[in-house]
Amino acid sequence: MTTETLRTGIAKIAAQVEPMGAHLNELDGRLGDGDLGVTMVNGFNNIASISDDLPEDFGMACMECAKAMTKVSGSSFGTLMGISLMAVAKQTKGETEIDWERLPELLQAALDAMIARGGASIGDKTMLDSLTAVIAATAGKSTADASLSAAVEAADSALKEFHDQPCKIGRARIFGDKTKGMDDPGMVAIKSMIDCFA
Repeated sequence: MTTETLRTGIAKIAAQVEPMGAHLNELDGRLGDGDLGVTMVNGFNNIASISDDLPEDFGMACMECAKAMTKVSGSSFGTLMGISLMAVAKQTKGETEIDWERLPELLQAALDAMIARGGASIGDKTMLDSLTAVIAATAGKSTADASLSAAVEAADSALKEFHDQPCKIGRARIFGDKTKGMDDPGMVAIKSMIDCFA
């Protein structure tokens, strides 16, 4: 992974973020504040606007992306995205090339940072569960293609696994068992971003 890899990923998400945002707003409107899609659109459009100027230092590039995300987002999802990018930035500052085998380690750092800040736990039916599945699936993968294939399958499986479980955190928890049979918007957002790379 390099900053150029990051630029490619940003471009792929930005190219599809408008329809993705509309879908996520609809899902989030049923269980939350209805602003998840707005967060995605504003955040990734802002990141895309600075993409060409990102430094070759991968960690510093991630830090600039974190700043761009949080600058235009007041939502909890945007805050957690920013925090996760900052966690990766700390792990990779000063490096220009990152082995793909380190992807699970970096995702784990992001996950730990989000748990510490957000208060959710694994099993609460949130994007944390999607990331946990992706971390496990990408362990030992040494190429971009192998990592992506594993991540796509893991994100799909996580959505299916939690589809019929209740949401246990955030505004959605007040709906209790009514959230069974409904996808968590954050989990859908993670899957949607991964699908953009595919």
